Amino acid sequence: MAEAYSIPHLSLKSFITFFLLLLLPLSCRTTNKPNVEGEALIEILHALDDSSHRITDWDSHFVSPCDSWSHITCRNGRVVTLSLPSNRFTGNLSPSIAKLKSLVSLDLRKNNLSGTLPDSLSSMLYLQNLNLADNYFNGSIPASWGQLPELKHLVVRGNQLTGSIPESLTNITGLMELDVSSNDLTGKIPQQLFSIQTFNFTDTHLTCGGNLQQPCVSSSSIPVAKRKSKVQVVVTAASLGAFSLLLLGAFFGYLFHRQHKFTDEIFFDVAGEDVREISFAQIRRFSLREMQLATDNFNESNIIGQGGYGKVYRGVLMDNTRVAVKRLMDYQSPGGEAAFLREVRLISIAVHKNLLRLIGFCTTSTEKILVYPFMQNLSVAYRLRDRKPGEQGLDWPTRKRIAFGTAHGLEYLHEHCNPKIIHRDMKAANILLNDEFEPVLGDFGLAKLMDTKVTHVTTQIRGTMGHIAPEYLSTGKSSEKTDVFGYGITLLELVTGQRAIDLCRLEEEEDVLLLDHIKKLLREKRLEDIVDQNLTTCNNIEVETILQVAMLCTQTSPEDRPKMAQVVSMLQGIGLAERWAEWEQLEQVRIQEFSLTSHKFIWAEDSTHHQEAIQLSQAR
Repeated sequence: MAEAYSIPHLSLKSFITFFLLLLLPLSCRTTNKPNVEGEALIEILHALDDSSHRITDWDSHFVSPCDSWSHITCRNGRVVTLSLPSNRFTGNLSPSIAKLKSLVSLDLRKNNLSGTLPDSLSSMLYLQNLNLADNYFNGSIPASWGQLPELKHLVVRGNQLTGSIPESLTNITGLMELDVSSNDLTGKIPQQLFSIQTFNFTDTHLTCGGNLQQPCVSSSSIPVAKRKSKVQVVVTAASLGAFSLLLLGAFFGYLFHRQHKFTDEIFFDVAGEDVREISFAQIRRFSLREMQLATDNFNESNIIGQGGYGKVYRGVLMDNTRVAVKRLMDYQSPGGEAAFLREVRLISIAVHKNLLRLIGFCTTSTEKILVYPFMQNLSVAYRLRDRKPGEQGLDWPTRKRIAFGTAHGLEYLHEHCNPKIIHRDMKAANILLNDEFEPVLGDFGLAKLMDTKVTHVTTQIRGTMGHIAPEYLSTGKSSEKTDVFGYGITLLELVTGQRAIDLCRLEEEEDVLLLDHIKKLLREKRLEDIVDQNLTTCNNIEVETILQVAMLCTQTSPEDRPKMAQVVSMLQGIGLAERWAEWEQLEQVRIQEFSLTSHKFIWAEDSTHHQEAIQLSQAR
């Protein structure tokens, strides 16, 4: 568990490395379809006709717009504000806007939008602020808008609207502002609308003003302008001049302090100004006090795991969000420092529903902390082998879902990120399970960025024995195919419930390595001995499919292993039969070669013994 959640201390050199990493062009695209709100926003943007390409980070391949899209804000994973003023849009407002069920504020003022106002807005039960001013909308104000129960501000001035003001708008009891000025509206204004705090009916053909009893604009809408005296102007100018000098002095003082700060101290103080120069998207920066309160001052009773870099605590934030707080203990460790930089870098940018999301971090001179969502069901390894009596295990449909979800997460890292990311520690212990037992791949402490044109990277061998690919173990060269190998071993863990290496199998004269053990059982067609005995029911065809994919993923030569995109297809049965037939043929050849080699060795050994016997006989 702690391995999936890993950390560190930051020197000047590492800060520079971190900063340079942030400047790298890094983009990730997931093949998963976005959620309903993401699809709706893409449809809205398409209808707005962004011919000037002002919005560049709305990507239909991302899982959720709340992860990184601009011009929106979210609450509890739902879009609550959409603000796109002054973007030179020339299209219209799509009815898909109604799919943003939690929208509170919509601002599209000062564009060149046209078309009619959509009736579909009437279904938005939480909408409070609607500003469509200074566009070219035509037609009438929809009467259905009177069904907006929470609407407080309705501004549609400066359009080409016609018809009358709907009587139904008087049903909106909380309406505080209504501005329909500078339109071609006609007819009588409903009497109740004059009691609104702020209203503006000017520059229209509506019945107000003149000799009528009701004004066309409320007093609160009239701007109040006061001329400043010469003395006020002089005082203001002098104040601004003095303030500018103070700012200039503070700026140079800051530069001097910053230079000496990095000379004298070897940590990156995220509480300082430097971090504000770096965009961390929606990642939160927590204070140490917040972390202490969340974990009851890092109470030992809240520890849910411990790894090489520190402990992981169960915590609760002030807004009642449950989190896993990963606290680096040896903050001066170079390895821990590198892991911290790596996790913050990778997890903050790689966004996918099957990858662990980083909520935020906390760093001081003595603490390096990462904050993740709390995974109620801990890890796959825990549920397979380490759970307490009475705790829920993993049934076959859940195991199959874990296999698919993990494959999608790895495919995303390998084939939809630039530079691509190799995880390098793929195992059941690093797959966490959320409340719905959906898999979330964690622990990027050993991950590496790799240019898409590079076939491998050579590093010090790191990872977990039994999961490490043979070429990586022998040469130190890792690639996405090393992840594929680790994934194949993970599939075997899912099917068997066993560890990748188990010395207990020696007592039964079986292979210590799970891979070799399963190969032997497959040759002997002992499927019933492969499947986890804790599984009460399972689909034999699906089990065979996953076992076949596992064997293809764990082939000795990395060139023979499939890519993760192919793995995803084969899990669905696409292209599996052909590759499995090839694997069986190669396996037969390997068995024959091994058998022949073994016979030669035995024959040579027997021949030697026979010659020795003759010599002994002659000696007598």
